[in-house]
Amino acid sequence: MTRKSVQMLHEGKYAAEVSIELIEDETGWSPYVSAEDVLKLDRVRLALRNGDIAAASRDARVYELLPVSA
Repeated sequence: MTRKSVQMLHEGKYAAEVSIELIEDETGWSPYVSAEDVLKLDRVRLALRNGDIAAASRDARVYELLPVSA
């Protein structure tokens, strides 16, 4: 059985919402993420780290973080 989830990533002044699927079964390792989704998370994280917003946007919703003055 699988269920959809959203993983939030933060790198520098950017944050991203990445849609992944959690796989649930009867093992003690449940829930877990597929290798494909792990690679997607790594692609987005690396793109954000390099400032390549266009590449990160292919797999995620990207946000720019701005400081808030108190």
